[in-house]
Parts: sequence; structure tokens; C-alpha cells
Amino acid sequence: MWKIRLILLLGVTFGMLTFGWGLPEIAQAAPQTLCPVLGNKIDRNVFVDYHGERIYFCCSGCINEFKKNPEKYLKKCEAEGMTPAKTP
Repeated sequence: MWKIRLILLLGVTFGMLTFGWGLPEIAQAAPQTLCPVLGNKIDRNVFVDYHGERIYFCCSGCINEFKKNPEKYLKKCEAEGMTPAKTP
């Protein structure tokens, strides 16, 4: 009986690792659509390039706030499932 449980457990574990089930960090993040500072819709004309990534904002005021603590806002984007664009 324990052998059957072990085989099932290994099969489920292998399936999760292979297909990424239940592992959101493996899933492809969506493009950025919201300002990381205020959470409003982004304006593609308002951005800053930071470490090879282009971060968009809703207004120029948010750029100054972002520059005070960029890692905080990048983590917020990541937590919301958004990934910044690569700098062209």
C-alpha cells in the first residue's frame, strides 16, 4: 500500500515540476499595463529605463517617486504578475 502512495506522490511531483502546475513564478508574466506607483493605466510616453528594463508610468510625478526606491516598485510589478519591457 505504501508503495502505491509513493508512486502516486512521485508521479504528481514529477507532473508539477514538468508542467509548472501551481508554480506561478514559472509562468510567463504579462506585459506592464499599470503604473507601479499609483496603479493607474500607463502612458507609453512616460517611462524610465532602469537596469535594462523600461518601466512605464501614468504621469511624470511617478518617475520621481520610483527613483526614490526602484526595487520596491519592481517587486510590486512582479507581485502583480507584470514584467517590464526590455530597453530597446
